[in-house]
Amino acid sequence: MIESIGSTAPDWITGLMDTLGAPGAGVAIAAENLFPPLPSEVILPLAGFAAGRGSLHLASALAWTTLGSVAGALALYGVGALLGRDRTVAIASKLPLVNVADIEKTERWFRRHGTKAVFFGRMIPLFRSFISIPAGIERMPVTGFLALTTLGSLIWNTVFVLAGYLLGERWEEVTGYVEVYSKVVLAAAALAVVVFVAARVSRPGSGIRRRE
Repeated sequence: MIESIGSTAPDWITGLMDTLGAPGAGVAIAAENLFPPLPSEVILPLAGFAAGRGSLHLASALAWTTLGSVAGALALYGVGALLGRDRTVAIASKLPLVNVADIEKTERWFRRHGTKAVFFGRMIPLFRSFISIPAGIERMPVTGFLALTTLGSLIWNTVFVLAGYLLGERWEEVTGYVEVYSKVVLAAAALAVVVFVAARVSRPGSGIRRRE
């Protein structure tokens, strides 16, 4: 029984895995995609730990969590495509624990990087869920969206499920690694912005034109 391990994971997560097994992990990850404040860094390594104990099959845990990721992402893609930007943002602003500013940041990132944002966005906290919304709003081809989302989700899920599998009783240490990873990603993004701005400013002709 997963509930007997005494983890700090929310009861509903352990309950789903106890009741449904690997499909329960998939349902939990689908919910995490729809409600980003839910902790994928807890769900995934917990599923890996359960696989290590024999409660779940490792391959099933990877397959179902990836399927859950794609299902949740496709639902958000559909919301963006059906409602459009303004109505989606208006609804999101009324939801608890959802920061509209995060959606707007993700939207700008999608417009800047296009389809690459869907793949890499699946491996960045918060962006991994919200990136589906601008993809839907911009009506990105569904086949391409599904392919990139599946591949990106498979990589992200595999890393965290295997981490839980290998760490065993220490699976909860993964959350600390995620915090460090998030800070590194944010620092890298900030550095990229600084470099981009510096390059634009220092480029010949970028300043005030001198009179001839």
